[in-house]
Amino acid sequence: MPTRTASISRRSTIGNGPIEIAAFTPVMTSDQRLRIFRIEKTMKILVLNSGSSSIKYQVFDMDDESVLAAGTIERIGENQGLAHHRCRTGAGKLSEFESVRPFADHRQGLQHLFSVLGESAVIRDVSELGGIGHRVVHGGETFREPVLIDDAVVEAITAMVPLAPLHNPANLLGIEVAREQCAEIAQVAVFDTAFHYSLPPVAYHYALPYDLYREHSIRRYGFHGTSHAYVAKTLSQYLDRPLHELNLITLHLGNGASVTAIRQGKSIDTSMGLTPLEGLIMGTRSGDLDPSIVFYLQTICSMDSEAVEKLLNHESGLKGVCGRNDMREIHHAAENGDSRARLAIDLFCYRIKKYIGAYFAVLGTVDALVFTGGIGENDAQIRLQICTGLEQLGFCLDPALNTASFHGAQAIHATESRSQLYVIPTDEELEIARQTMDCIRGS
Repeated sequence: MPTRTASISRRSTIGNGPIEIAAFTPVMTSDQRLRIFRIEKTMKILVLNSGSSSIKYQVFDMDDESVLAAGTIERIGENQGLAHHRCRTGAGKLSEFESVRPFADHRQGLQHLFSVLGESAVIRDVSELGGIGHRVVHGGETFREPVLIDDAVVEAITAMVPLAPLHNPANLLGIEVAREQCAEIAQVAVFDTAFHYSLPPVAYHYALPYDLYREHSIRRYGFHGTSHAYVAKTLSQYLDRPLHELNLITLHLGNGASVTAIRQGKSIDTSMGLTPLEGLIMGTRSGDLDPSIVFYLQTICSMDSEAVEKLLNHESGLKGVCGRNDMREIHHAAENGDSRARLAIDLFCYRIKKYIGAYFAVLGTVDALVFTGGIGENDAQIRLQICTGLEQLGFCLDPALNTASFHGAQAIHATESRSQLYVIPTDEELEIARQTMDCIRGS
C-alpha cells in the first residue's frame, strides 16, 4: 500500500519547466505503524543499488550492523546473466556461490534474489524485513534527506531523469520492482546528493544566465554524499568529538572520485557538479576542463553531442591519458617505464592537491583530511604523493603509519602534524541502511 503524503506543494523547476511536487511529509497509516513495529522487532534492512543491467544488494542485521548477505546480479537482459552471493548460514559461517543463468529483466533478478535469501534462511519471507533502502543518485533540490517512497516520490524522481539520465532510470527500475514484490514493506530512497543540500548559493551557482537555474535547475549538486557522510560520522565517533565541532576535507578516491569540504559537520563545497563529471580526474571521466573543448570537438573533430558525452564520461580520465583506468595496473606500468602511466598518476594527484588547497582556504582551519574509496583506502603511494608538499598547511604524513596494514579507521599523520590525516574505509551500504532505519522510525 503506498504511503500517503501531505498535500503541501512546492515548485520544482526540473527538466523543461516548472512542475508542482507534493512536499514529502508522511501521514501515518495503520499499515505504516505495523511497519514501524516490524522494524523494531526484526531489525533487518535490505539495501538495493539498481543499475541499468545489474542489482547490487546487502542485508543488514541492524542490532549489530552485521552483514547477513551481499551480492550482485549482473548482465540483466543479456543471453546469460551472472549472480554472485555471499550469505551467513545458521552457524554463522559464510556461504559463497554463483549462479549462471539468464535474467530477462530486473523483476526476474529480484525474484532470484529473494529465492536465494529464502533458501539460505537469511530472509525466509519478505515480511521479516524491517525496510528496504534504495540508492538514488540524484535528488535535485527536492530531496534534502531520505524519504519514504510513495507514488509522489516516484513521480519526483522521474522528473529528475534529465539531471541524471544514466542513473535515475536504473534506480527507478529497482524501486518499481521492489514495490511490486514487497508492497507491505516500508521502502526509503536515499540520495547521493542529499548530504550536499547544505551547499551555500555561492558554492552551487554557476556563472550562467540566472534563468537557466530558475527554469531548468542547472546548478552544482555534488555526489558520493553517502560516502562523505559516512566517513565524517565515523571520524567523529573515532575521535569522540561531536561532528558539529569538526572541519574536514574528505577524499573519496576510486574509479569515481570527489572531494568535499565539511564545516561543522555540513558539506559546504564539493568537487562534482550538475553531474558526476565535474571535478577530479577519475577512472574514465575527465573532471574539470575548459568548456570550449566541447565546441572544439564538435567543430574541428566533427563529433556530435552523443560522441562528446561518451568521450568525456567513458574514454577520458586515467584511461584517456594512459589507456588504463585500474590504478594498480597504472602503477605497474609506471614502474616499468611507461611515461604516460607516470603522467596519469601525476595528473591525478596534482588535481587532488589543488582541491585540498582550495578547500583549506574555504574552511580556514581543517581538523582532518580523510582518505576513503578503493584508491584512498588501499594506495599508500597515492596518499604519499598527495600529501607531499602540504606540510606548510599543517598536513604531515607518517610514512610508517601510511604503509602499515590496518582495519577500520587509522591515523596516518606524524606527531608534529597540526592537522590530522586518516584513512577510513567507506561503507555506503551501511550508511544507506542506517538512514533507512532512521527514516522509517522518524516517520
